Amino acid sequence: MNDNELFTPFNLGNFRLRNRVGVAPMTRMSSPGDSIPRPDVLEFLVTRARNGAAVVYTEAIVTDYESAQGYPRQARLLTQRQIDAWKPVTDAIREAGAISIIQMFHCGRMAWPEVNPAGRTIAPSAIAPRQDNPLTGAPYPVPDVISRFDIEHVINGFVETARGAVAAGFDGIEIHGAHGYLISQFMSAYSNQRDDDYGGSVENRYRFAHQVIQAVRTVVPAERLLTFRISDWGVADMEVSLFNTAQEWTEVIGLLDKEPLDAISVSTYDYSQGVFGTGQLMAELTREAANRPLMICGKIYDRTNAEDALRHADIVLGAKSMLLNPEWVEDLRAGKALPVYASDEANVAYTDTPLP
Repeated sequence: MNDNELFTPFNLGNFRLRNRVGVAPMTRMSSPGDSIPRPDVLEFLVTRARNGAAVVYTEAIVTDYESAQGYPRQARLLTQRQIDAWKPVTDAIREAGAISIIQMFHCGRMAWPEVNPAGRTIAPSAIAPRQDNPLTGAPYPVPDVISRFDIEHVINGFVETARGAVAAGFDGIEIHGAHGYLISQFMSAYSNQRDDDYGGSVENRYRFAHQVIQAVRTVVPAERLLTFRISDWGVADMEVSLFNTAQEWTEVIGLLDKEPLDAISVSTYDYSQGVFGTGQLMAELTREAANRPLMICGKIYDRTNAEDALRHADIVLGAKSMLLNPEWVEDLRAGKALPVYASDEANVAYTDTPLP
């Protein structure tokens, strides 16, 4: 890679991106009502587009009014009022020269009954996270085992949210299969101990992800993007590897590579760390198993490591840096010395304080 590739155009599906820098999806608790984010949260996305980002992801949007919600005050995209709230945002992002992608997810066992309309949580197996819920200080409840009826219902929630995203004008839809949420829970033997055709082998544990992707693709027009996010870590029990081996990871990546996806987005703690004892970077390992364009995030905070991350990926996504520094893209372009933000500094994302 040459030193200027970060700011060269890139073709992603039918879109020509102006550079290789994007806003990472970040979970929020920002809806004061009706599952619509606050105006400052929506404006944050538009501002980052106007300030040079080529790809702008939303926060993770929960997929139904039943059991998907894992945190208080999360957003949805299932009603006309919600669609109408997002349409001016996608229009403004497009006018600013960027593309917009909605990320959608079901929290599975990471939910707690008090925030879900159904008053319950569901997961592949009746296994709760080991750690306590940081928001309640209490143990996570043991989830109900998701039934085949539940599976169909959950998949329909992804489909209906994708329909809402298309109506709201999003250029792309991302299925969140990372961070220990429901799809990730199915793929990981750590949280999936089923003995039916959704458990056991890697292919069986991948089956639910496959069904979600296939169902969602049917309602996403060919000219719009469909992407998938994956990680080896979860927001609970962070010390646990969700995939047992490099071979297991690459087998799942190989299955994803056969899907009708436009890109795979890989989330890491630190893009520069070797994984699974191989000495390879996660993006490097992923690239060996996939021909799809790759996005990467994880401790990418200045021009040097952004360019380094592109050795094995096509697009870098900024989370804390993009959240806390409105001028981050131009600061990258200028090669400024930039800080590594601590997680505590990003807690503004989970408060009522207006975003910078």
